[in-house]
Amino acid sequence: MKSLISILTISLLLVGTSVNGQSYTFKVLANKGANEVKVGNEWKPLKTGASLKDGEELKLSENAYLGLVHNSGKTLELKESGTHKISDLAAKISTGGSNVANKYADFVLSKMSADKKTGRLSATGAVHRAVVNSSINVYVPNSVDVYNSQALIEWGNVEGENVFIVNVVNMFGDELLSVESSTNKYLLDLTSDKIKNEAALLVTVSVKGNEEMKSEEVAIKRLPNDKMEMVKANLGELMSEVDTQNALNNYILAGFYEESRLLLDALYYYEEAIKIAPEVESYQEAYEEFLFRNGLN
Repeated sequence: MKSLISILTISLLLVGTSVNGQSYTFKVLANKGANEVKVGNEWKPLKTGASLKDGEELKLSENAYLGLVHNSGKTLELKESGTHKISDLAAKISTGGSNVANKYADFVLSKMSADKKTGRLSATGAVHRAVVNSSINVYVPNSVDVYNSQALIEWGNVEGENVFIVNVVNMFGDELLSVESSTNKYLLDLTSDKIKNEAALLVTVSVKGNEEMKSEEVAIKRLPNDKMEMVKANLGELMSEVDTQNALNNYILAGFYEESRLLLDALYYYEEAIKIAPEVESYQEAYEEFLFRNGLN
């Protein structure tokens, strides 16, 4: 698998250019519906990852959705059926961005490319899984850093209707939290009184009433202060361009955290994108690819 440095280099080279080196106005990050783009006099099916230029037009089908990122780094969600001129859409964008959102847009697009999918079997070695032979597969590496004040703990489906117990202890084995969940996920609040002063937490998930159905222990660690400040500075620049109220920007934030190797934070924002726009398959596909390439599923 390519190193993170290589990926970052490629993504930086992509910023501001399309595949063939020509300038673009928008890139397509998410696509739902039988949408088309008019290039010259010909209408062609629109694909995720496509570069759109002034002079071209879009035709959106009924109940369609497009997630676009402008060359300024600003994003645009488009849901109105009918034809749209690229120049008219660009006129709606308040320019002056720093292009940082574009970098992470290119990152997630590169991960969703066809050659990545066909070669993804070789990508599963990126993260050493904590779950090996256990009955419950938690979507967390055996040790993971976290930036935000919440950590999404998610695990694979277990046959039947079950109640799960999420157990959290400190490095000395002292129990800090034991909660039940009727779903296969739990949002852990790292600011709660019993947890906020702990630098590292050990988490297991089990089925209530069946001790044999249990995950291996996973370690969740807060970022050291120096790394925390670095992420904070980069995130501040990105947040000046994105609004987490829409699915597209949560998707871009997921790319930011994944590139920073903050996988629990990335997982949270992939889930947020899906929650806001559950009908858009692009986000679900991106989430599944994220789990796969990081060896989490």
